[in-house]
Amino acid sequence: MKKVVVFSQIDEEILSRLQQDYHVVVLNPKLGDINEQIRKEVVDADGMIGAGRLLNESNLAPAQKLKIISSVTVGYDNYDVAYLNQKKIWLSNTPHVLTETTADLAFTLLLSAARKVPFLDHWTKQGEWKRTVGPQQFGLDVFGKTLGIIGLGNIGAAIARRGFYGFNMNIVYHNRREKPELAEPLNAQYLSLDELLQQSDFVVTAVDLNTESKALMGKAQFELMQKHAIFINIARGSVVDEQALIEALQNEVIFASGLDVYEKEPLQDSALFKLPNVVTLPHVGSATAETRKKMANLAYKNLVEALEDKTPRYLVNPNFE
Repeated sequence: MKKVVVFSQIDEEILSRLQQDYHVVVLNPKLGDINEQIRKEVVDADGMIGAGRLLNESNLAPAQKLKIISSVTVGYDNYDVAYLNQKKIWLSNTPHVLTETTADLAFTLLLSAARKVPFLDHWTKQGEWKRTVGPQQFGLDVFGKTLGIIGLGNIGAAIARRGFYGFNMNIVYHNRREKPELAEPLNAQYLSLDELLQQSDFVVTAVDLNTESKALMGKAQFELMQKHAIFINIARGSVVDEQALIEALQNEVIFASGLDVYEKEPLQDSALFKLPNVVTLPHVGSATAETRKKMANLAYKNLVEALEDKTPRYLVNPNFE
């Protein structure tokens, strides 16, 4: 019987299905160092499934016949793809199924930051609403404004559609290359990054994390933005110089920010928590029951196809290049 290592919490139904057909080992942080458990269990493992763990040479070196790591995510920056290629281990992910719900979350952050929703919710519950609201409680309009998307992939385009069709927004975007097939239906204009930052009322980052995008947004970039602008990040925390963002918010270089991702997660004891002009969410871009079920099912399918000597559809490294 082939062996599968489950390296994070996964959907109970999927776990049950795996246990019917494979020898399944579920790692448990309560049983000791998780990396030690990985090193022990991958020796004779055929497949792995999960999310949220750093997997690289330090914990995968003992693997002797590992064929696939099925990640229940779209992003794969937690995995050393070059090392997996070297070991001839497939890495699969779960694209597309979380596009729309992540775009919903991005727009939730945008609207919440623009209209000061968390601040006003707390203000109201604290009994501060004693008279008609004034300028301190005023937010910003969204309808008809300019929305700048950094990274016009599937998620970026879904965010842009919400702005264009729902809020009559002018769409501009920056990408490594122009995307006419996504941009033309939205009348979206391609701009350099600097031009986008200077012209946008709202800036949303939706890029993959790579060497080009790491710390893409720093002090210089925030200073290019308009004073009333709002910055939203639903990509990866390392796309942003977090300290530079904190200073931009503290010094009112920009109006507000909405964040779902951070340089270090889980986020603890951060200066961001003390700022009234930032919305902080705990990396919940795809966190709906329906979407997580779809992701789990797709990850299961990727894993089983590989274990049955078929080629999964959604491979990060199909040719070990």
